[in-house]
Amino acid sequence: MNCPYCDNQESKVVDSRYIQDGIRRRRECLMCSLRFTTYEKIHSQLLNVIKRDNSKETFSVEKLTKSISTACKKRPISNEKIEKIAIDIETNLLQNHGSEISSNVIGQMVLNELLKLDKVSYIRFSSVYRDFQNEDSFVDEIDKLKTEKIINAKDQMEMFPITKKVKKEKE
Repeated sequence: MNCPYCDNQESKVVDSRYIQDGIRRRRECLMCSLRFTTYEKIHSQLLNVIKRDNSKETFSVEKLTKSISTACKKRPISNEKIEKIAIDIETNLLQNHGSEISSNVIGQMVLNELLKLDKVSYIRFSSVYRDFQNEDSFVDEIDKLKTEKIINAKDQMEMFPITKKVKKEKE
């Protein structure tokens, strides 16, 4: 690491801290004694994305964040939540998948996260990911969301179940 002040190659690390994307190191030049900061990003394993046309592309968390941001545009979702989704997906891919991953898997992971976060963003992302060709595709997806909501509500236990006696009184 060259000192930005005197261009000396020798320095010592004064402080190291882990940050979101890697390591922040505070260094001191052994020649001029001035301090400077370096940022190191850890690349433990490179991920390659296999696209629909079978071409390969290096995984980019920035590209993923941008596509999620586009789906969430003008929605009440903070950039921190969007970045967290992208980083969580990247972490999941690194831990649970090999070095090559299908773009379909990544798209489905994004859809799962957006479904929990915001239905409008989910529909927006879904329209691009699933390549909706007409308005019927949108309507079908919205209907599917509505029926899932009803099914999920039926699966939950009632907070105050109505007993048989109370039901008869109501009738």
